[in-house]
Amino acid sequence: MTTILSGAPGAPAYPHAVDLDTLQSRFDVLIDELSSQPFSAVALSKALAGGVSEAAAILRAIPIQEGRLLERGIGIIADLNPDLVVLTQNLRLPVTKTALELVEKNDPKHFRSLTLDADTGGRKTYTPDLIVVNRNTKLAHVIDVKRSLGSYEVSRINELKSRMLAAALVVPDLLYRDHHRLVAEEVRVVILNAENQRADVAGGVWPLSDLDHLVEVGGAGKAIGMLRERFHGRIDENWKLARNSIAGPKEPGRWGASADIADANGSETCDAGSITEVHQPAGRGQVRVGFARIPRTGTG
Repeated sequence: MTTILSGAPGAPAYPHAVDLDTLQSRFDVLIDELSSQPFSAVALSKALAGGVSEAAAILRAIPIQEGRLLERGIGIIADLNPDLVVLTQNLRLPVTKTALELVEKNDPKHFRSLTLDADTGGRKTYTPDLIVVNRNTKLAHVIDVKRSLGSYEVSRINELKSRMLAAALVVPDLLYRDHHRLVAEEVRVVILNAENQRADVAGGVWPLSDLDHLVEVGGAGKAIGMLRERFHGRIDENWKLARNSIAGPKEPGRWGASADIADANGSETCDAGSITEVHQPAGRGQVRVGFARIPRTGTG
């Protein structure tokens, strides 16, 4: 049995840890599913033979599949913690004018105890990649996974964080109403950056290496990093086969070295509809909303 201990800085000792021997087969199936069809040697050969446009199209698809790989990989690892509920479907959250004004014009201490009605319609919505809820601590994390933030301007990141905080105000009501009476007494938002650069832990932008803290599983960050590397390796291997089938062996370069591909895992949408005022639903206690925080004692 190969168990990966946490490599995240300042990580507490969590009761659950990644066992690579157990995850190996699940990771292999996931990589096969997301790489074999769109990025098989045959598909890549056809794209290369088809010219620049077809080759560019298949390169643009890589970040999309990688985003799916990361989301599903995180879900697999989170399942190792029996206290967690991982939600990935039907997560479109309303972002109302009222909620945005609360977030943009107030200190978090002034709105962190509010809960807004999830049934409120609105023009704007936000769809997170995952919502992870700990049944014991009643802490929910709203997670947005980014392959890279390299092409994001600071203003765009700040806009995304504001949308996430505004959407988080409806999460307790949504969980209670639509997800088997799940209770969240605190909601934290976090952007996970797979390339581990431009981190702002206090401001809700975390490197993927800190995944341990979100799922409370030792070695989670290292394991998801290994999954990503193996996905890249599979595409590299297929790329070499495709290139050799057309032009014969040459010194290969990495598939992404010549392409500056922006992150394609967008999760913000805009729907038609009127803006409706929201109210705080009755029947539940105070709920705190804010950025994710790294625990130092293992208590969240």
